[in-house]
Amino acid sequence: MPIYKDFKTISQLFHIMTTEFGKGKKRAVLKHKVNDQWVDITHDQIYEETSTFACGLSSLGVKKEDRVAIIAENRPEWVYADMAILGLGGIDVPLYPISTSETIEFIMNNSESVGVVVSNKFQLNKILKVRNNCKTIKFIVVMNNEDKGDEKGVYSFAEIQNKGREFLKEHPNHFVQSSEMCTENQLCTIIYTSGTTGEPKGVMLTHKNIVSNIKAAHEIFHIDENDIFLSFLPLCHIFERMGGYYTAFSCGGIIAYAESIEKVASNMSDIKPTIMTAVPRLFERMYSRIKKNVESQPEKKQKIFNWAIEIGKQFSEAKRDGKHMPIFLTLKHKLADKLVFAKLRDRTGGKLRFFISGGAALARELGIFFEAAGILIIEGYGLTESSPVITANRLNDYKFGTVGKPLPGVEVKIAKDGEILAYGPNIMQGYYRNKKETEETIKDGWLHTGDIGVFDAEGFLIITDRKKHLFKTSGGKYIAPTPIENMFLASKYIDQFIIIGDRRMFITALIVPDYEALKEYADAHRISYSNPEELVQMKQIYELLDSELDQFQKKLAAFERVRKFAILDKPFTIETGELTPSLKVKRKVIEERYKDLIEDMYKGMEG
Repeated sequence: MPIYKDFKTISQLFHIMTTEFGKGKKRAVLKHKVNDQWVDITHDQIYEETSTFACGLSSLGVKKEDRVAIIAENRPEWVYADMAILGLGGIDVPLYPISTSETIEFIMNNSESVGVVVSNKFQLNKILKVRNNCKTIKFIVVMNNEDKGDEKGVYSFAEIQNKGREFLKEHPNHFVQSSEMCTENQLCTIIYTSGTTGEPKGVMLTHKNIVSNIKAAHEIFHIDENDIFLSFLPLCHIFERMGGYYTAFSCGGIIAYAESIEKVASNMSDIKPTIMTAVPRLFERMYSRIKKNVESQPEKKQKIFNWAIEIGKQFSEAKRDGKHMPIFLTLKHKLADKLVFAKLRDRTGGKLRFFISGGAALARELGIFFEAAGILIIEGYGLTESSPVITANRLNDYKFGTVGKPLPGVEVKIAKDGEILAYGPNIMQGYYRNKKETEETIKDGWLHTGDIGVFDAEGFLIITDRKKHLFKTSGGKYIAPTPIENMFLASKYIDQFIIIGDRRMFITALIVPDYEALKEYADAHRISYSNPEELVQMKQIYELLDSELDQFQKKLAAFERVRKFAILDKPFTIETGELTPSLKVKRKVIEERYKDLIEDMYKGMEG
């Protein structure tokens, strides 16, 4: 279905879909697990939950342009709080549930939020720890009613809704009237990007910024009310919020909330989604599991699988390029689909039309592999600062290894130094209370993305790396680390990988292995060990990874090849400060933490 009815603000979208499109309909629009059972929520229920919560916030004094923070996992109450705040003309400030008290304190003060909505007791305790340092906070609301406690100024979600019902008796049209007063140029949200260095920056996005992205998504992805989305990426991130929430909501589709990242696979079987937004890490793990499973099978089954993948690749390439399809290839593909591919697709629920991948680069080989199995991954590119999408591949016009072509209405050009610049209705208004960073990032209306890229002959954008990640060896050779690192991540034995080499004679690497894969290898080869720390120090494991690197880096230029590496016994994590909440590597933090290990790899090798 095309967009049901035109809208200019998220608040307007909410009222159109709940009071016109979905009014009185019994079909689900949201689904979530309660006591191990999937529960459906209709448009009518969403409107009731949201309008009462909004009016409850009004009774506490929330008004137009007030900032209210949300710290919660993906759940229906996130939607109610979001739509309530926006419907009052307010501005929401979403935070990752993994945010520390220190980060929360900084963002509360920088955004001057008047209140915060949290999911549970764990999140409540984090905000209570710093509340006295956050002078603008007037109230806290807890979604889990039983977690409210007895602290002053803390309310349960139900209490706010009860206040709203009382407020509505005196002001029955308040929510509708407040929503109607919202304008497209009004701020919708301030999203703080953690970044890989420095303090978080508050990205200011208007209703118009986000709505332009929603409409562009409709134009290129052909989404309708029959689509089912499984949501597991954090709603506080603009990629999931725009793609897996607002866009799905705007076409009348169903949004189901995964129970957790660990249960995504089982939830896919339950929900049978048609569309999912995801990040490359999901596909890397899926690919790794598939490879492990195949390699555990008898040789005959392995040969059938490998044959099927080759047939799938030939078939997909011919179909993608519009080539003549030989009858024998068609027949072979039908057999391959029956023997192999149908079973792989069943793991996604069997109804999937496509994945939308963003947040990081997807290895070209992964895209080709899953396409061969009939699982299409559409890759796009953008930033929080661009609401977020700048370019995207299309369903009938895509090329793996690229991030597609500019969205309708968005202009993209490459600066002289190779940086990608973007201009359009999706570009942010700037960073909240940070004029210096804003002026450095937006010049003459053009967003300086900080990414290096190039357009190919057919107009597809290829991302090389982050501008700040490029480095030069002591021999004067420039290195873009990300493509090299992504190549090695295709190994089933490698979970995380970072290369070192800035102003060095040669490239080295820090490797976080896939510990489960190493354990299987050790058991199969009768290698004795007592713990993971001991296992990664074994000579046989070093030789295994050395062999893997040799196989993967044959196509690299000599100066790009990894000469030495160290195996780590602990993964890079958000908790240790080595990853951002969106799982991007903090290179400086890692290099500082492992500086002695890095120096050991170069000891005696450099002058």
